[in-house]
Amino acid sequence: MTTPTPPLANCSLSVNALARPLVAQLLAEADRLNLHVVRDPSGACIVDAGIEAGGSVEAGLLIGEICMGGLGQVRLRSGVQDGWPSWLEVASAQPVLACLGSQYAGWSLSASKEETGGKKFFSLGSGPARALAAKEKLFGELGYHDRADAGVLVLEVDRPPPRVIIDKLLRDCGLPAEALTLILTPTTSLAGTTQVVARVLEVALHKAHELGFDLGHIVGGSATAPLPAPSPDGVQAMGRTNDAILYGGRVCLTVRGDDEAARGLAKALPSRNSRDFGRSFADIFKDVGYDFYQIDGALFAPAEVWVANLDSGHTWHAGALDMALLTAAWLKEA
Repeated sequence: MTTPTPPLANCSLSVNALARPLVAQLLAEADRLNLHVVRDPSGACIVDAGIEAGGSVEAGLLIGEICMGGLGQVRLRSGVQDGWPSWLEVASAQPVLACLGSQYAGWSLSASKEETGGKKFFSLGSGPARALAAKEKLFGELGYHDRADAGVLVLEVDRPPPRVIIDKLLRDCGLPAEALTLILTPTTSLAGTTQVVARVLEVALHKAHELGFDLGHIVGGSATAPLPAPSPDGVQAMGRTNDAILYGGRVCLTVRGDDEAARGLAKALPSRNSRDFGRSFADIFKDVGYDFYQIDGALFAPAEVWVANLDSGHTWHAGALDMALLTAAWLKEA
């Protein structure tokens, strides 16, 4: 039996190089986007997109595209649809690389109190610089390792990373300090909420990977999800961004290959296959004692899925939005 070729084994695209013009735009327009930009003592560029800075939805859209390694579009659509006024639209012609090779928040970064000289630190890193370090098992499965002379990483944190974390990033990415940009996006902020909801397509790609679908057969993807207002409460903010995808996310994947595999993917993907489906994420999280790993993994998926097979011309549909759950949680009548 021959070993399948990893889906990105022959990919020559650099997510860090492709993201670089977007990073330059973010820095050039920082004042307009309500961002604060500084060089930390190491020389790394730190972009505050919602800790002390006000940030903005527009910044979140651009950060979403940076996270996708310059291989995706993230747009805001206004106008009431399904009972909600603001929706994100996400699309990529390179969804496996954009979503799993770049956007996925898979790089675990932690430091103890002793290492920081104060509070312990933890964050999941997402974005192009993950592929420079390629520390995650996922990169071996994808067959992808980026090479670039500058990198950018997004951290969902409410304080700047300590020096020990920055030193680790520079070492693992093989970069000089002045070539590293870190974008800080607390989920309680406008930019943070936006860039997390912009992961609606990535959530579908990750679920497809978990289901064992051949990623090399996924050739395109688009998605939409409602954009809620951020909550000042961290758990509620995380709950809203998750709920936006789990109950309001609609994904269309374009695939090749066997019809039965495509149909099976459509059937298995939606979040309603989870035993935890039907309650807000914040309530579920509270009920499991805030232990993320006690939540049924099948829940982390879009609400509604369409899978179109280019080889047969057939399309399958499964799942449905639950906007009633979202509006009950997010909307207050005047």
